[in-house]
Amino acid sequence: MARPPLYPLRFDPIFTTNLWGGRRLPAYLNRAVGHDDPVGEAWVLSDVDGSPSRVTDGALAGRTLRELLADAPERVVGAAKAPQGRFPLLLKFLDARQELSVQVHPNDQQAALLGPGKFGKTEAWVVLDRDPATSRLYAGFAEGVCASAFRTALAAKTTPATLHSFTPEVGDCVFLEAGTVHAIGADLLLFEVQQTSDITYRLYDWDRVDAKTKQPRQLHIDEGLGCADFGRGPCHPVRPSAAVDGAARHETLVSCEYFTLERRTGAAPFRAGAADACRAVVCVGGSGALEWGGNSYPLRTGDVYLLPAEVGAATAVPATELTLLECGLPA
Repeated sequence: MARPPLYPLRFDPIFTTNLWGGRRLPAYLNRAVGHDDPVGEAWVLSDVDGSPSRVTDGALAGRTLRELLADAPERVVGAAKAPQGRFPLLLKFLDARQELSVQVHPNDQQAALLGPGKFGKTEAWVVLDRDPATSRLYAGFAEGVCASAFRTALAAKTTPATLHSFTPEVGDCVFLEAGTVHAIGADLLLFEVQQTSDITYRLYDWDRVDAKTKQPRQLHIDEGLGCADFGRGPCHPVRPSAAVDGAARHETLVSCEYFTLERRTGAAPFRAGAADACRAVVCVGGSGALEWGGNSYPLRTGDVYLLPAEVGAATAVPATELTLLECGLPA
């Protein structure tokens, strides 16, 4: 039986309720949620067990990302790998009204000890909005902090003072390898790309109590300390290399063994994606359309399209100056 052709794919966002979350994400993604609880995250491309992304529209509407990979993985990821048949990246937006916990994630080797299908979590953030008076990012240890000093701070509940922190600017990108102790501060809107993993170890949670359970959230001190890389000091925002690529400004933000992250900004039509490569295109500013195969796909802030390898490159056509983040898979 002939397989239906692939095309630029949008997926239904998966909203999560988090005690630290706000209410900006539904409007940012032009979607509604049927409750008034705080929404901390919107998973816009997910192959995490129990949280599969489903195609929003077109001939493949309703199909999950996992089903598309099972049908023919090379059509989706091209020459890149799909470990254990999964799409290797999780893309999300985060709206932090309060601080997230001080936390750490395992690397691949540490995650594998938890069982089959478990992966580490290397990630990157891009700051979309912040409050210059209240917003902080915590990334890596402050200069000179050792394991014993961090353990002492955990016991004394002075953990944040042991971390490198700074007031971010809109557009900042922070790259966090697995093992980096970190936290997202208050009043921040972020985009995040990470490995397909949902393993988080909380080390400190600002001594708060969950309003629903009336209890503090669970901490994972032993597991977290076992994953924390005490040789890693401050993590500063990346200094991207920039060039003019056709009609767009092109910035390389991250290139690691798990993903690439680029930013393209332009007011005239420019290329999005690449031939024979799988890319996710994320609109974080402006509006316009993606044109591919004689069809036009609308682009608004918050829209995310997966361009499977079979689809390759498309053309971004700005209505206003358009800023796209582009996430790729190393071959």
